[in-house]
Amino acid sequence: MPTPYDAVLVLAFGGPEGPDDVRPFLENVMRGRRVLPARIQDVAEHYHHFGGVSPINAQNRALIAALEVALAAHGITLPIYFGNRNWHPFLADTARQMHEAGIRRGLVFVTSAFSSYSGCRQYREDLQGACAGMGADTPVFDKLRVFYNHPGFVHACVARLTDALARLRGDVRDRAVIIFTAHSIPLAMARHAAYTAQLAETAALVAEAVGVAGYRIAYQSRSGPPHVPWLEPDVRDVMTEVVAAGAPALVVHPIGFLSDHMEVLFDLDIEAQQHAEQLGVPFVRAGTVGTHPMFIDMLRLLIAERLSAHPERLALGMRGPSHDVCPATCCMAG
Repeated sequence: MPTPYDAVLVLAFGGPEGPDDVRPFLENVMRGRRVLPARIQDVAEHYHHFGGVSPINAQNRALIAALEVALAAHGITLPIYFGNRNWHPFLADTARQMHEAGIRRGLVFVTSAFSSYSGCRQYREDLQGACAGMGADTPVFDKLRVFYNHPGFVHACVARLTDALARLRGDVRDRAVIIFTAHSIPLAMARHAAYTAQLAETAALVAEAVGVAGYRIAYQSRSGPPHVPWLEPDVRDVMTEVVAAGAPALVVHPIGFLSDHMEVLFDLDIEAQQHAEQLGVPFVRAGTVGTHPMFIDMLRLLIAERLSAHPERLALGMRGPSHDVCPATCCMAG
């Protein structure tokens, strides 16, 4: 029998919404990590370049509004709450609000399509910490499965990439090299998760649907100390390599991100764009899935799965649908 749920929680990373928020936000992000002060200053400047405002909270609120409409259209009447790891609305405050509202069991949409400690297990630990000490009737939260190979996610990515390719001149479009990017993570973390395998499958599914053979996978937004190995190659290194091999144009598609937040805007729209200008080739950045209707409907379907006694668990590729309940050793930190 399906488990009864009485709410949905959208759980996200968070971001500053004004210049005065930048330093406190970064202190939350970096707490407990050995990050060089120069790196923190660099990241702060990225935010100040955009007025100290990250678009991530507004984008998540837009997603919630679209999801509310989609759920209501299919007779699902669950309220949607919003909580962040690193900035307002903080998860602890949202969990307390849900408890006071009488929520007993919630479905959690974590804003990450791929499995890793920082994109999965850490959010589950955050939930445990937010609920600690609540006492009687503490809400129980069940995380929706990861959806890197769900048709709704893949087809939304295909639509974004198709739009990006259409912005290239016809004489270079068919020979452009696609570079799929995702956030780099420490190698020790990657060894304990399916992160790279899932990225490879999503990239292959999207490339096949679009009909492109020439693509690469690269990483961006590394933030760790130089002596700690992280996933490579960096996107700008790949750009240099493929242009040297004759690529007449580049399309960068950040499939590892769900919205056009700061790491997409600065690392790709500014730094990667400038690098392409230095290389002398046309450059287009594909949009993230954001509030694309196919992605929003995918979220509705994932929620409906958990409300049904006989769910249709959609998935493309060879790996099949991911688990609903994470194993005890899933996505360890390293």
